[in-house]
Amino acid sequence: MEHIVIIGNGISGITAARHIRKLSDKKITVISAESHYFFSRTALMYIYMGHMKFEHTQPYENWFWKKNRIDLKLAYVKSIDTDNKVLHLNSKETLDYDKLIIATGSKPNKFGWPGQDLNGVMGMYHKQDLENLEQHAPNNKVCQHAVIVGGGLIGIELAEMLSSRDISVTFLVRESSFWNGVLPEGESQMINRHIKNHHIDLRLSSNLREIISDENGKVKSVVVDETGEEIRCDIVGLTAGVTPNIDFIKSSNIETDKGVLVNRYLETNIEHVYAIGDCAQQREAIGNRRPIEAVWYTGRMMGETIAQTLCGNRITYNPGHWFNSAKFFDIEYQTYGWVHSEKNKPDYENHFHWKHEDDTKCITIAYHRDSNAFLGINTFGIRMKHEVFDTWLSEKKNMDYVINNLTKANFDPEFYSRFENEILQSCNHEMQTN
Repeated sequence: MEHIVIIGNGISGITAARHIRKLSDKKITVISAESHYFFSRTALMYIYMGHMKFEHTQPYENWFWKKNRIDLKLAYVKSIDTDNKVLHLNSKETLDYDKLIIATGSKPNKFGWPGQDLNGVMGMYHKQDLENLEQHAPNNKVCQHAVIVGGGLIGIELAEMLSSRDISVTFLVRESSFWNGVLPEGESQMINRHIKNHHIDLRLSSNLREIISDENGKVKSVVVDETGEEIRCDIVGLTAGVTPNIDFIKSSNIETDKGVLVNRYLETNIEHVYAIGDCAQQREAIGNRRPIEAVWYTGRMMGETIAQTLCGNRITYNPGHWFNSAKFFDIEYQTYGWVHSEKNKPDYENHFHWKHEDDTKCITIAYHRDSNAFLGINTFGIRMKHEVFDTWLSEKKNMDYVINNLTKANFDPEFYSRFENEILQSCNHEMQTN
């Protein structure tokens, strides 16, 4: 019987295992050192905040794996021998495979800061990070002050988590405005104000120089590079992005760059070896998408795609139109299509931006300067329907159509109707002025 081994039990690896089982009787083994059972990584923050228990983050009962004949092995893979199709584990065991799926996800970035491996320094990506946070920051008596380094989505999640236990936070962000490499200026500035309104000490244009230890090898303080200021703290959260978790692969014959290099079929340069999820890097970019996408839903799509290929229906990975969602404290964010920041905006892209007077709701619509074609939309504090924008992007609707039909995309008409006329009038006025 053909043996398929999957390294990694995140969303991409487990989706692949589930769909291979739906389509075949192949032997499946999933290897992971993080946890026995698959869980929702995005729910880690809600465990710490007391909204859920860890068992609530497991979408499948523990008996699911045995019933579906998916073998789970708790181990690290030290190296891959592709010539002999053998995995070498940290337990000194070996495991043979016929086909191998690499789905090892990401790891938090570290940039060689002095003190970055001290006790009390942590990321917020793995289950072990949550356990580490509970140990070092169970309450505001044990942990009075925290410093977070890095201004991405994981950083703001960690700030919200710590704030929920009344732990004060200093947030070091190297950019001049929060997430301004992704968000247009009006949105980024609004999020700056929102973070500060939640009593977070937001330090823009600020980099970490070093983390200082106490006499016991634990975090005592950090030093800000630009000013030399020393900030006392009990923990440091390193949230300066993630990179593919592929160090153990680099000694093999599998080609890597920042991630494991794959084609549109998610195949590596080695026959019968595949890579999916955060660790996979497309050799050729798909449209405007980045070669590596550390996003939950793309990992799921890759898992479904590779299952088809391994079960006799070889198909390309096609993620469709870009979309994503997140949360900035109590402001929900959605994006569909492409809305670039000022730093990355192509010459042909124009923006219409509207912000509500309460400073917690806004939209930005991107459209083509010459053709008026709808390119994408960002929404903050207003929920929209994914399928509507997906259809409009596919049908290449223009800006006039979108702005006059926003009610069709509205997820909550009763709530949204208060702003509809204001948005339309603002857009019409701006278009006439231009």
